[in-house]
Amino acid sequence: MKILVIADEESKYLWDFFEKSKVEGIDLIISCGDLDPRYLSFLVTLANVPVLYVHGNHDKKYAQVPPEGCTCIEDEIFVYQGVRILGLGGSMRYKPGPHQYTEREMKWRVRRLGFQLFKKRGFDILVAHSPAYQLNDGRDLPHQGFRVFRTLMEKYHPKYFLHGHVHMSYGRQHKRYDKYMDTHIINAFERCIIDTDDENPQEHIR
Repeated sequence: MKILVIADEESKYLWDFFEKSKVEGIDLIISCGDLDPRYLSFLVTLANVPVLYVHGNHDKKYAQVPPEGCTCIEDEIFVYQGVRILGLGGSMRYKPGPHQYTEREMKWRVRRLGFQLFKKRGFDILVAHSPAYQLNDGRDLPHQGFRVFRTLMEKYHPKYFLHGHVHMSYGRQHKRYDKYMDTHIINAFERCIIDTDDENPQEHIR
């Protein structure tokens, strides 16, 4: 299954110059947050494939203008074509506002997923806004990743961990691809394409 993964910055290639051929072969679109909800509505309408999303720390507007026709997967394991996709959006709490969590609060969210994780026997893809702690994250509090994401990868060994939040334009230290144990980590900044059947995604990520 081919998945278009997006985050943080609307792609002019898709939004300003959209052509159906640009999403040909795409089976699913996943947003890792901090995108205009109208952008997601645009993609679900014109690409004619499901769009799943989690919230970024700048997605306050979603409460008033939710992306029409899209599916929020916060705090659930969504199964699509047999692929189990777990959604945990938001960033480290650094000021008052929605979609921000302390490490303890994120751990509590994960703990509440216990029955779903047992029933679904784990998950294949972790979708978050923030990265995991010391895996392509930043050292400042707003961009610091969550330790519990590492715990999830260590326990359930998902094939992919998709995140945004740390823009690749910030500097060379933020990579498109990384790996932790068995999990391929993808920074979804702007857009990239992954294939769930790809055994060597680091060679094909684009």
